[in-house]
Amino acid sequence: MTDSPIKTETRGHVLEVTLDRPKANAIDLKTSRIMGEVFRDFRDDDKLRVAIITGAGEKFFCPGWDLKAAADGDAVDGDYGVGGFGGIQELRDLNKPIVAAVNGICCGGGLELALGADIILAADHAQFALPEIRSGTVADAASVKLPKRIPYHIAMEMLLTGRWIDAEEAARWGMINRVVPAADLMSEARALADQLADGPPLVYAALKEIVRDAEGSDFQTAMNKIARRQYPTVDALYSSEDQLEGARAFAEKRDPVWKGR
Repeated sequence: MTDSPIKTETRGHVLEVTLDRPKANAIDLKTSRIMGEVFRDFRDDDKLRVAIITGAGEKFFCPGWDLKAAADGDAVDGDYGVGGFGGIQELRDLNKPIVAAVNGICCGGGLELALGADIILAADHAQFALPEIRSGTVADAASVKLPKRIPYHIAMEMLLTGRWIDAEEAARWGMINRVVPAADLMSEARALADQLADGPPLVYAALKEIVRDAEGSDFQTAMNKIARRQYPTVDALYSSEDQLEGARAFAEKRDPVWKGR
């Protein structure tokens, strides 16, 4: 629908998802539920291999939870939809790459949304923060994820003080992959997504499941599960046409043709 807060566009194997909810792209319960449906459909569509998530305009990527909607009755612990807040943080078996193109202010739940992606590109004017501390609440997903992604003391400073950092500092701490000129953000994100879309989707699925599971596991347990094909994605990969195609293409010195089966 034209008045939907979420705009989608498909380019080949790539789905572009744009959060377009003036004035600031904040997320209320309805928007979160729509995002969950969009990413669930992306997960389940074999023709789609990569997604880009970005915000409309040049000022805001996403400031997170819509406090005005909360004041009007949206419960902070309400029904965010199938994927949790923003549609991707709790979506089970989301084993396809997601690129976040951060086009402006990215804070609170918006930063948690970006952290749910696999690769983060940021415009040079982007800014990041977790200001929940100032409104007396917890940045729940960021409290779990951020100390695992960047140095503990930097993560805790952001969580405990709400301090803002710019894109260059975010890149320095490894929170994002790289900073690009604002005018080039989407072209860079699309080039990266196209590169990923040409890659082996079954390998991507196995990588995402292994990495996700290994976060809460020890090294040897994860290695044993791979060797014993106890990850469904690994078992599917090792039994696939693509596994044979990769070996044949290497032996024949040609580019592989991935079918995702």
